[in-house]
Amino acid sequence: MQINLITGISGSGKSVALRAFEDAGYDCVDNLPVSLLENLIATLAKEKSERVAVAIDARRGQSIAELPSILENLKRDHQVRIVFLNADTNTLVQRFSETRRRHPLSSNDKENQSATLIEAIDKERNLLEPLRAQAHSIDTSNLPAHALRSWIQDLLKDKPIGLTVIFESFGFKKGVPSEADLVFDVRCLPNPHYDQLLRPLTGNDKPVKEFLEKIPEVVSMENDITQFIEKWLPHYIADGRSYLTVAIGCTGGQHRSVYLVNRISEHFRSQKSLASLQLNFLDRHRELDSIPAAKP
Repeated sequence: MQINLITGISGSGKSVALRAFEDAGYDCVDNLPVSLLENLIATLAKEKSERVAVAIDARRGQSIAELPSILENLKRDHQVRIVFLNADTNTLVQRFSETRRRHPLSSNDKENQSATLIEAIDKERNLLEPLRAQAHSIDTSNLPAHALRSWIQDLLKDKPIGLTVIFESFGFKKGVPSEADLVFDVRCLPNPHYDQLLRPLTGNDKPVKEFLEKIPEVVSMENDITQFIEKWLPHYIADGRSYLTVAIGCTGGQHRSVYLVNRISEHFRSQKSLASLQLNFLDRHRELDSIPAAKP
């Protein structure tokens, strides 16, 4: 059975993620007590269920500490993946303020509600840290719901065995992705933004590609990043990781970082010598994916 555990910080988008799994045909259970997880899986196994997504968060308190050992037991007979949703504290505070919802770990003290909320978020981070360390983490701070749904859909297409390498472009103006394992800053490269014809385009467009591929510094940066990843990739695999996020950032996340993510991802996908490593690849463009699709 394919078991996907959806967890993370309250307000980071777990409900959106769970709906994406449901739309993909998974049996979904929300807010399941930790103590019932093994019984649920046993029941679904008897019913010949092949794919399940379960959302569990820290509202169950200290019982969350039992979850890593439970997951290890389930891994003996099933494929288990943890999807951890995260967001920065300022974003979470704003979301709770806008929805007027209480944090699950908030106290009943109505005085100094902002401080109480921040304390609850910090407590939740501490409780969930053991899960975050072994999960596929997604930072939803600057990510609208439709982009998160799209990223989850892409995640469901990958193979559950081996190391999944995520190449993600981003703009430093909106912060570094918190889930990034490796971060490369390419803001030193010539910026197509200053060309009036290229400014409205992206690194996916042919004119921008032609502009960047002619610049020696861009070619050199691409080669350096590629060689660094090639050198250290076996070590990350040996470390037992399931996911490695390589984030490449420029100023706005529209031109240079998008172009380099596409180029470097294409390089690794084409390497037949890596086939024995059981690698899977995902591409993400945080700032481009955050733009709502145009209505027909």
